[in-house]
Amino acid sequence: MLRDTFGEDAELYDRCRPGYPPRLFADLAAPAGLGPHTRVLEIGCGTGQATLPLAELGCTIVAMDLSPDMAAVARRNLAEFPNVTVVASAFEDWPPPAEPFDAVLSATAFHWIDPNVRMRKAADLLRPGGTLGIVSTHHVAGGTDAFFAAAQRCYECFDPTTPPGLRLSTGDEIPDETAEFEQSARFGPVEFRRYRWTRSYTSPEYLDLLMTYSGHRAMAPQARDGLLACIAGLIDNDHGGRITKQYMTRLAIAHTVSLSA
Repeated sequence: MLRDTFGEDAELYDRCRPGYPPRLFADLAAPAGLGPHTRVLEIGCGTGQATLPLAELGCTIVAMDLSPDMAAVARRNLAEFPNVTVVASAFEDWPPPAEPFDAVLSATAFHWIDPNVRMRKAADLLRPGGTLGIVSTHHVAGGTDAFFAAAQRCYECFDPTTPPGLRLSTGDEIPDETAEFEQSARFGPVEFRRYRWTRSYTSPEYLDLLMTYSGHRAMAPQARDGLLACIAGLIDNDHGGRITKQYMTRLAIAHTVSLSA
């Protein structure tokens, strides 16, 4: 499965993944009541990029990741926080504790969980009125747009599954999806917040970042090598060795409601 590829090089993932805007955690803290004595479950913690800001708030955290290697790096990164427990497990298989959580957070991981399980089990793990926060990260138009338009030709050349003529969304075109929350009948109204930010990369840094994405890791080695060489050539020859990527991170927040409500 593609979701299993993330643990193939946990150190690379830890070094290259860009994390999340600090304001996101401030915006989550108030409606979720995050702070000392708050019990939080994080699904798909990776190497702890989103766990650290929660730990710094004083939350008691169970951070879970499918990959034992990712979990090991997360334990190292969070070693100074005795209030954090890192578990290597698939969320679908994890036996829930007796005590409910005040908040469940999943940052750039919820979409990998079985859709027949994720909403129901997240709600079951929360206390009445508890908070579910789902973070998604999108690559949107902005930054070095000319590079990303040209890079599309590299993908079309080396990955035959690439649809022709793809262009980056402006971000405003990405809808706020509420259907899964509503269909579960376990959550109240959903609040969405969006954050735009940029990160600059040299060609080696950008190639390392691409190798933390499941689709690139799953490519046949020869095709992947050709793709990465094509992209590096564009960065070094046409853009002075550095490009900027525009991100849009979206936070969805909802609270559990009574099953009888």
